[in-house]
Amino acid sequence: MSDRRPTPLLALRGISKSFLGVRVLDGVGLDVGAGEVHAVVGENGAGKSTLMKIISGGYAPDAGTVEFDGEPRVFGGPRDARRAGIGIIHQEFNLLPERTVAENVYLGNEPTRRGLVDRRRMRERTRRLLASVGETALPADAAVGRLSVAQQQVVEIAKALALDARLIIMDEPTAALADHEVTLLYALVRRLQEQGIGILYVSHRLTEVFDLSDRITVLKDGRRVTTTDTADTSADDLVRHMVGRELSHYYPPRAAPSDVGAVRLTVRRGGNRRVRDIDLDLRAGELLGVGGLQGAGRSALARALFGAAPFTTGEVSLDGRPVRLRSPRAAMRAGIAYVTEDRKGEGTIARQSVLDNALLAGRAAFPLRSGRAARTARVRELLAAVEVRSAGDHQEIRFLSGGNQQKVVLARWLALHPRVLLFDEPTRGIDVGAKSAIHDLVRRLASAGAAVLMISSDLPELLGMSDRIVVMRDGRIAGELPAGAREEDVVGLALGTARETAA
Repeated sequence: MSDRRPTPLLALRGISKSFLGVRVLDGVGLDVGAGEVHAVVGENGAGKSTLMKIISGGYAPDAGTVEFDGEPRVFGGPRDARRAGIGIIHQEFNLLPERTVAENVYLGNEPTRRGLVDRRRMRERTRRLLASVGETALPADAAVGRLSVAQQQVVEIAKALALDARLIIMDEPTAALADHEVTLLYALVRRLQEQGIGILYVSHRLTEVFDLSDRITVLKDGRRVTTTDTADTSADDLVRHMVGRELSHYYPPRAAPSDVGAVRLTVRRGGNRRVRDIDLDLRAGELLGVGGLQGAGRSALARALFGAAPFTTGEVSLDGRPVRLRSPRAAMRAGIAYVTEDRKGEGTIARQSVLDNALLAGRAAFPLRSGRAARTARVRELLAAVEVRSAGDHQEIRFLSGGNQQKVVLARWLALHPRVLLFDEPTRGIDVGAKSAIHDLVRRLASAGAAVLMISSDLPELLGMSDRIVVMRDGRIAGELPAGAREEDVVGLALGTARETAA
């Protein structure tokens, strides 16, 4: 009996790629079997995206070979890769919102009859594809723009299956999903496995990697560090391989009782269209975590405090004095900073420079005041202090990694010397090394006397960083938990099946 493994569905051998003389990939090799989930992890800039684009036909390698189904392949573009049976589901979907599910699934590949698109056959084929992945309730004639993010992801997968994809690349597939939608994705991945489809799963979320994958490959600085069976490794091992050093702890120490000062921000009976009956105290020197399900009102609370969607009822006080936060400019002038969860859509201007992005808040809050030269000098100092990695502060911010973009946003707000910092999903889409740096910086800000409110859907992050936790449900604060609370305590309050415990 032979001990040889079956021929892999995909095999990469010695893949290298350079841009403008900079080596991005250096001799990378990995393989994926039929029905296997092979995770690829690494810090931003490790080469994951470039490798996925080579596999899916977006780039040609400078050296090395791509073998698919046992044969060397040279793809002239993404269309060649799709025809060969390779599909890719990008973090940002490539769908036409005004067209139907069926029209998106068969875009450019429509079945015809007598020279015309056979819409009846297209809808029927779409229904069969959706049923094959367990989505019998998703109408084939529904407009894609009206679907949830999770449903749009199913449409992207159905598009790949319509072209008989045997390998599907998933790039950060849960980045925009709510918690309950992540569970649906897990089930979908399992169904694809049962059909013998190989999956390359790229994610920063190590919990998902361990839940779903059979093997894991770690990339660092364009090289493959290791490939290991998932059952034979641990999160600590992966982190060490990714960042090249031991992380003695994932989260910095919490504030001691003596580090927490007086109440900085107070809300009483605050309400608007999205939240109501908000009673909240936030103290100088503490980090208050905000948990809850997607849509529970967490982001609406932050936007109300920042004046983007202000409270219409109730009272807000800063350092004991009533304030009216009717606009973001009023909040900024009062000393409140807001790091939005939508870094791309609301947090940065992609085609402006690092420096211009870092100066946005100062220019908005104080457009007519003197001192712009001093603010620019201050911002440059802060960009260096938070260790932004870029080609210079005149580089367009879109070319930076997610972690470095977030550091630019932080430098922007630090330049205003804020008394209150509102963070909404501060480490979403950021690799483990940059995430650790952001955690340390946020804790240093609290230790320096700022009052920090942090919203996070990442339960380990919420529990590991917070000095106290409030949990929201249906637009209200459902309860408060002390430092050291358990995940089940947070989930129970979020679902309404548990009560708060003494802080």
